[in-house]
Amino acid sequence: MNPSDRVLLTRLFPTVLSLVAHRRRSFRADAQAAVSRLRPPLQVLGREHIPTAGPCLLTVNHYHSPTFQAWWLSLSISASVPADVHWIITSTLTFEDWRANVITPLSQWALPRVARMYDFTAMPPMPPRPFEAAARAESVRHVLRFIRDTGRPVVGLAPEGGDAPGGVLAALPPGSGRFIQHLSAHGLTLIPIGAYESDGAFCVRFGAPYSLRVDTALPPDERDAAAGNCVMRHIADLLPPRLRGPFV
Repeated sequence: MNPSDRVLLTRLFPTVLSLVAHRRRSFRADAQAAVSRLRPPLQVLGREHIPTAGPCLLTVNHYHSPTFQAWWLSLSISASVPADVHWIITSTLTFEDWRANVITPLSQWALPRVARMYDFTAMPPMPPRPFEAAARAESVRHVLRFIRDTGRPVVGLAPEGGDAPGGVLAALPPGSGRFIQHLSAHGLTLIPIGAYESDGAFCVRFGAPYSLRVDTALPPDERDAAAGNCVMRHIADLLPPRLRGPFV
């Protein structure tokens, strides 16, 4: 077990108790407690771009490695932002090996409960699957209700929706750009974040906020791709060249 995973084990027992008992928890508080134990410490760059409040959408690459799994994205960002982040998380972990018969069913039980415990939105995994269209639509409505009912919402999203080989940026699944454009149209400024490792430390680098603008005259699929490429290029600018993939 790597050191970062051992850090999480120190927080696991009380979190599981709250999950079973259906008790709400503060994700920001749990994130700060976990991140404070990282060695080397978390490196936060671009602090001048960290929002103190919304309305904004934080978009981060779905970075992972043998030493830092993707859950450190939300932990590190929530520990760094002085406001509660409403994360959009997957409702199911999907695999193409033996884990599909073991971990996938367990995740289908656990992840929606984690979302309720932390007041997140659980959304079916990407790429979209036709039989989950109704569940995906309800998840979108849940996010929009949160935006409408929260004074200055801060929403967090890793738009790639899954791990890419080596933690290198990948093109977004169909529909992701359209979803982000929909959130932007509801008044959310976008803030890009690059996550990566440097000299053994986990790093999150905040970029300057921007407004997502896509030519509305484009056909729907082209608007989707244009919005997604815009989002990913802003993230790529914050990453080491080795992780930028097709967005160099």
